[in-house]
Amino acid sequence: MKKIITETVNVLNKSGVILYPTDTIWGIGCDALDEFAVENIYAIKHRDKSKSMLLLVDSVEMLEKYVYEIPAMALKLIEASQRPLTIIYPKARGIAKNLIASDNTIGIRLTKDEFCKSLIKNLDRPIVSTSANLAGENPPLGYFDISNEIKMAVDYIVPLRLNELSTARSSDIVRVLRNGEIEVIR
Repeated sequence: MKKIITETVNVLNKSGVILYPTDTIWGIGCDALDEFAVENIYAIKHRDKSKSMLLLVDSVEMLEKYVYEIPAMALKLIEASQRPLTIIYPKARGIAKNLIASDNTIGIRLTKDEFCKSLIKNLDRPIVSTSANLAGENPPLGYFDISNEIKMAVDYIVPLRLNELSTARSSDIVRVLRNGEIEVIR
C-alpha cells in the first residue's frame, strides 16, 4: 500500500483529481487547499458550485487547523459515532475558498479508513471527498458502478478494493448548533 500512497500523494501535489475508495462509498477527491483541483471536481461531476463538498481529515488535531471553533458536542459525537459521520462546522479556514459554503461552513469527517488516514497523513492536508457519480445520479455501490465519464476524467484511480461491492452508504451528516443541539441533515 505504501507505493499506492506515494503515487496518490504525487498526483494530489500536482493539482490532480483522484478516484478512490473511502470509509463510505467510492469518492472523487483532491487536495482540499487547491482551488484549481476543487474546480476540476465540480466540472467532472457537472455539479452546481453552490453545493459544497466535504473534507476528510485524519485526526482532531488536523480538524482544529481548518475550523475556528469545534463545539464540545461535536467532539462527543466523533468519539461516540459507530459509523462515518460528517459534521458541519461554522467558520471554515485555510481551505480552498470554493469549498466553503456561502454561510462560511464546511462539512468535515474524521475518517477511520486505513487507506484514507494514511493518504491524508502523508499529504499532510485534508482531502476532498464527494461521491463518485455525476450530479443527479445515484452514488456507486462499487468501482464498476462508476461511470466511464468519471473514470476518464480523473487523473488517477487508486488501485485498491476495485472488486468489492460497498455495503456502506453515504455518511450521516449533522450540524451542531451553538446551544449544543444537533440538527440531522442526512
